[in-house]
Amino acid sequence: MTDMTPLPRPERQRKPDWIRVKAPTSVGFAETKAMMRRLNLNTVCEEAACPNIGECWTKKHATVMILGDTCTRACAFCNVKTGMPRAVDALEPQHTADAAAELGLEHIVITSVDRDDLPDGGASQFVKVIQALRRTTPKTTIEILTPDFRNKAQAAVESIVEARPDVYNHNLETVPRLYPTIRPGARYYASLRLLESVKRHDPSIFTKSGVMVGLGEERLEVHQVMDDMRSADIDFLTMGQYLQPTPRHAKVLDFVTPQAFDAYAAIARAKGFLLVAASPLTRSSYHAGDDFAALRAAREAKLARA
Repeated sequence: MTDMTPLPRPERQRKPDWIRVKAPTSVGFAETKAMMRRLNLNTVCEEAACPNIGECWTKKHATVMILGDTCTRACAFCNVKTGMPRAVDALEPQHTADAAAELGLEHIVITSVDRDDLPDGGASQFVKVIQALRRTTPKTTIEILTPDFRNKAQAAVESIVEARPDVYNHNLETVPRLYPTIRPGARYYASLRLLESVKRHDPSIFTKSGVMVGLGEERLEVHQVMDDMRSADIDFLTMGQYLQPTPRHAKVLDFVTPQAFDAYAAIARAKGFLLVAASPLTRSSYHAGDDFAALRAAREAKLARA
């Protein structure tokens, strides 16, 4: 006789008070969501279950995720679904530009899923989106957050840099020791070289990268990642708390306190980053517009001192 006793549900981790957020209910949130559906656009805000979605969408700020909603990889931290993606949407670049115009964005962040199935990894779609934005909303500054374009990085970076985004972001995500379990499809030093090559091709483009903490990394390992980033001439570092999206994803091993984030930020500034954003709720595109203004001001101040 088969035992029909239901399996116990996995116990949900209790989050500390400093990273609890309210459920989104504002009119602005609903309007942003409706517009994204009307233009058939995906957002990383939804797909990655970002805790800041209520705040950002209320302000009509959204990060567009191009190349579909299905990723060809399965990273242990990421909530984006995995599988065989659909064909690339030829209307997506103009729809993205239309969204920027409708929202009145001064700064827009464009990211994507990994598309290892495409010959160029999806780089040409980033180029088309940048070109559509320049035509439609020429005053909007553009920040891109790309995958690593595995085995295609050199040609991909060259084509995207030629389109001249204002900020090129690619996240290292975690310390090298944790890559086999947290980011198994990627290579730490390949990601570093990608960002280094952006600066080599066009030093005027700001480079940016982010890491999550709370996955079991050691403090000195995080310091080493900062040093590696500075060796690659990365301008802007973001650091945030990893949050487990579902029980099947990697567990949170530590909730890092706001005071610990402040300490990390102080060390990062001392290492020479132009800008550092470090807090439990910091994400790559959180307050990206304000951060871009601060980044530009920091570069001008540095040049003036020189």
